[in-house]
Amino acid sequence: MIEIRNLTKSFGTKQVLRGVNLTIDRGRTTVIIGSSGCGKSVLLKHIIGLLKPDSGEVLIDGQDVTKMNEKEIYQIRNRFGFLFQSAALFDSMTVAENIGLGLVENNDLPQAEIDRIVTEKLGLVDLKGIENLKPSELSGGMKKRVGLARALACNPEFILYDEPTTGLDPITSDSIDSLIDSIAQNEKLQVTSIVVTHDIFSVYEVADRVAMMFEGIIHWEGTPSELQTTDDRIVRDFLERADMQKHVARSRKG
Repeated sequence: MIEIRNLTKSFGTKQVLRGVNLTIDRGRTTVIIGSSGCGKSVLLKHIIGLLKPDSGEVLIDGQDVTKMNEKEIYQIRNRFGFLFQSAALFDSMTVAENIGLGLVENNDLPQAEIDRIVTEKLGLVDLKGIENLKPSELSGGMKKRVGLARALACNPEFILYDEPTTGLDPITSDSIDSLIDSIAQNEKLQVTSIVVTHDIFSVYEVADRVAMMFEGIIHWEGTPSELQTTDDRIVRDFLERADMQKHVARSRKG
């Protein structure tokens, strides 16, 4: 379980997090929504200790990340997989080298075992036989899948997704959503997923719980079905704007 308590963070005079409170249950997919600049990605960085808050706590199974030293934070991060918005693949490396990077750095494994794990994780994201390709040879959707395979390589307990469908066409976005959901439902993996997105289609596809950030706090929480029926004006305004923007984007892409 991840518990975030009264988390605050400012950058200069700009207060981004104003007292965030959120509980993320194990084995569930929690989707965090909200307008650009509301603090969603900043919150993710606090969860894995990339940023230190001004005040508040981030508890992972009762351990407060905000009070850990660098060695302890490093150990906590090994329990996480992270899919970056851009996939963040290294252009000079092959697909196999990108996926196996964490295995090489953090484990004393023979190359044959690393190769086996790489092939296994590529199979989980529906990609096979591309181990020797470079990122420049991949489509946007394939890069996201390779990024997800890398996130899965060390068998994490938690996976953080930062805008996983941004920049993708509608069909590819839908396939990434389906993949996120299938990984979350995989009983062998048993992962807890946190997804930051402004894509409302994604919310209904993958979420068990939804939390909306507004002006630096968690303004609303509930299930996807409760999200559809809420009469909260701030939530309704956000959904209407997001839905309109998504429909326009999808119509432009064909």
